Amino acid sequence: MAEPGPFRSSASAVRLAGRLLCWCLAAAMASAAVDAFLDPQVRWWGVVWPLPWWLTCATALAWSVLRAREKADRPPPQGSARSDWERAA
Repeated sequence: MAEPGPFRSSASAVRLAGRLLCWCLAAAMASAAVDAFLDPQVRWWGVVWPLPWWLTCATALAWSVLRAREKADRPPPQGSARSDWERAA
């Protein structure tokens, strides 16, 4: 029986991290657009608007680590000769 929840496999964790990365990037672009076009003068805006950019960097790092782990866990295809170039990648 499969495990319930979002982390059933490494593929689902990678997919979840990828979705989170996309949403963080969208929020970062939206906050940059608000900052550029509306120029909010409230005190807290200078602290809040860069937060989605930091989250984007963190989720990009998490996604890349999870994706590398997923690729390392995958067995090579059967019956194919692996060249030096494929081994390096």
